[in-house]
Amino acid sequence: RLILNELKLKKIRLLDAASEVTGKDFLLKIWRMIYSVPLVVAIVQRDMPALTRLNIFYELGVAQAMGKETVVVVGKDTEVPSDLVRTEYILFDRRFKSNFRKFLKGFLDLSGYYESLADQLERNPVLAIDYLRRAYLISGERGIRQKAQHIVEQENLAGRAKNSVEALLASF
Repeated sequence: RLILNELKLKKIRLLDAASEVTGKDFLLKIWRMIYSVPLVVAIVQRDMPALTRLNIFYELGVAQAMGKETVVVVGKDTEVPSDLVRTEYILFDRRFKSNFRKFLKGFLDLSGYYESLADQLERNPVLAIDYLRRAYLISGERGIRQKAQHIVEQENLAGRAKNSVEALLASF
């Protein structure tokens, strides 16, 4: 509940695979959801069933492979897998609210950083569009979408197939 409240304060909408019914493959639904968001928050608690934890860490890995920003919230007295012992996480303790707010502030500041990176990638339109997509997902600013469209037009990518990497990236 506390996490949901903090997300609402920052106008970040919560998206949960269990809250949407598609009637299709559940794993594909999760991949699509992860692709469509800028941030993945993984919550791990000691009393969770082992299979649930495995699913959470799998989804966290998918998100990181897609280049998404991620944060792990770990309940008190909860062990994390050895692969994640060096990963910075936020402990759910008395300082959680303050630490999570700091994380969210840093996360929201990434929009400007990603947009700046895109501006510097004049010779790599695919990567520039990807960074603009990330910036847009965080900020929702329409001007960022227009920048991506400008790259498509400038690089003469509009003539590419509709399912080309550039066209798919620029369709955000």
